[in-house]
Amino acid sequence: MKKEPGFGYRVALVFGDALAIVFSFAFAYYFRVNIDHRAFYFTAEIGDFVLSMTLLLPVWLIILSSLGLYSKKILSRRTLQGWRLFIASLVGMMAIITYDFFASSSIAHGSLFPVRTIALYALIFSFLALTIERFIVSQLRRIMRRHDMGLIRTVVVGNSNNTTQLLMGTFPESGFKIVGVVANNEYIPQEWRKRKYPNLDIALKNLRPDAIIHTDPERIEETNKMAVEHHALYYYSPSESSIITLSGNVEFIAATPIVLVRTTPLNGAARVYKRFLDIILSILLIIVAAIPMLIIFIIQKIIEPKAPAIYKDTRLTRFNNEFSLFKFRSMKQEFCGLTPEQAFEKMGKPELSEKYRKQGDYLKNDPRYTKFGAFLRNTSLDELPQFFNVLKGDISLIGPRALQPAELKNYGDRGLILSVKSGLSGLAQVSGRRNISFNERRSLDIYYVQNWTPALDVQIFFRTIASVLRRDGAK
Repeated sequence: MKKEPGFGYRVALVFGDALAIVFSFAFAYYFRVNIDHRAFYFTAEIGDFVLSMTLLLPVWLIILSSLGLYSKKILSRRTLQGWRLFIASLVGMMAIITYDFFASSSIAHGSLFPVRTIALYALIFSFLALTIERFIVSQLRRIMRRHDMGLIRTVVVGNSNNTTQLLMGTFPESGFKIVGVVANNEYIPQEWRKRKYPNLDIALKNLRPDAIIHTDPERIEETNKMAVEHHALYYYSPSESSIITLSGNVEFIAATPIVLVRTTPLNGAARVYKRFLDIILSILLIIVAAIPMLIIFIIQKIIEPKAPAIYKDTRLTRFNNEFSLFKFRSMKQEFCGLTPEQAFEKMGKPELSEKYRKQGDYLKNDPRYTKFGAFLRNTSLDELPQFFNVLKGDISLIGPRALQPAELKNYGDRGLILSVKSGLSGLAQVSGRRNISFNERRSLDIYYVQNWTPALDVQIFFRTIASVLRRDGAK
């Protein structure tokens, strides 16, 4: 899942479309002023004109997106793409002319189009520029693929004729590069047998592929689980009798049908959207929390001058990556960096470990914490420095709780939970975090991963605020 199929190409198209639109409007204005020899009666300020049109770019991009011009199905059909580009250019121009009509009625705003021929030229040039730009981007992608750049490294597994078809017919233009195969020899052409692996586990460890294509109905659940654990895309190649019922989701490689089984809806454009909001909101929250954080830092230093005020703890986030989580230190210095079991053992109270776990990783009057630290935890103020983790991109504002490597060491669904970024807050934290067990919290995290929506993030965000105001506290 580290590579999203076609995502980079669509991002390149967005930037390319934006440049093409700005260029077309600039050239339309230049064409009317310098090439069209008819007289004109307006002040030629091309810079102001282009700036105004640049600010209206989102209108065009929304129109392009709403017409499916970033959809894989449309991008693969050139004639349909051409017609939709023309419609997008026409609708986009009509939208801007409509805006200009109402905006120009304001005393403080002059007309965007001092003469209507500029709008006509811009319509023609925008359609041509978008068509040419998209052709160039597609050709660049083809060249990159021929040089093994941006390909999805794939392992094919399964005893099926589809395995043979994929091995013999997959070319760089498809976006996939087969690097290994797990199947019986009868389904593997002679020239591919040197890339055969005895089982999928060995293939995954040696090759670290981006995707798995499973071609037979055997061990589907197990193979999918292994793909999740290794953060690889999982494709299933259905039988011919299944294609009709799956026709809406099927794509073809080497005339072989494959269906992408997604672990989470939080991918591609959704990840970009979520990251954008994380950056904006974390900056705002850091500004709001700056003075409280400074006060807490000073108090920490007054209470324990030689001890660090900020505690860094190693946690896990998306794709099993470790990072340093920032928190105001709430524990006594001698227990920092220890697991609960190690800390209780060190203080000579190992029996507290079992009680701590049974109560959902919580102990009333936990002896590991200082009095001021307990206050910070009960008010969730100890977590304020994590806004910097969000800004850095270590975690998201909303997501599964970031846990220590030891806590997830023996957890069966760790690959699923780590398929998205961990979060400062999450569904588990706002669902009775002191009253539910570790396994119940992990179940809630898995639900979040598999059912993410922007609306769910908004709901959790406001529930988090309510939880903090009620002083539910953190664990």
